[in-house]
Amino acid sequence: MFSNEIARLRTLGVQGLLFQALNLLTVVSSGLMMWKGLCLVTNSESPIVVVLSGSMEPAFYRGDILFLTNPADVPYEIGDITVYKIPGADIPIVHRVIESHISNTTQLLLTKGDNNPGDDITLYNGIEWIERQHIIGKVRGFLPYIGYVTIAMNDFPQLKYALLGGVGLVMLIQQET
Repeated sequence: MFSNEIARLRTLGVQGLLFQALNLLTVVSSGLMMWKGLCLVTNSESPIVVVLSGSMEPAFYRGDILFLTNPADVPYEIGDITVYKIPGADIPIVHRVIESHISNTTQLLLTKGDNNPGDDITLYNGIEWIERQHIIGKVRGFLPYIGYVTIAMNDFPQLKYALLGGVGLVMLIQQET
């Protein structure tokens, strides 16, 4: 099935294989640099997230991709949809601000999922309010259902490894013209 590609790889020699590996590393490092640049521009540790639950329906559905910004000097307002992460929790939460209090220089927020019956105090792990340090960003835009690819790769790790292996194989056997 791959006999032609394997034969072509043998004819490349060590120098050709190293050149293809260098191309692969260039693509990966370029992607990482673009991600870090996007983090700097948006002032967010994760400027793109995927909705993992139905707690924000009908505003956002599971699998939607959200684009975030985290403006440093702009306070969050009631009605803003934020993504926050509580210390000790692994997964960020996408919920709407329902209360906001400013004390001295600190803004305290209370959030709630649109599809949830109550506020998020039980999700805060003993913290009464969310502070700015917990917020990853404010939702600025979204793409519906595109994030299901990410959810599928997390639910089925074999799919992730097969996809990464396929991309790596294509990069190695790709011929420069």
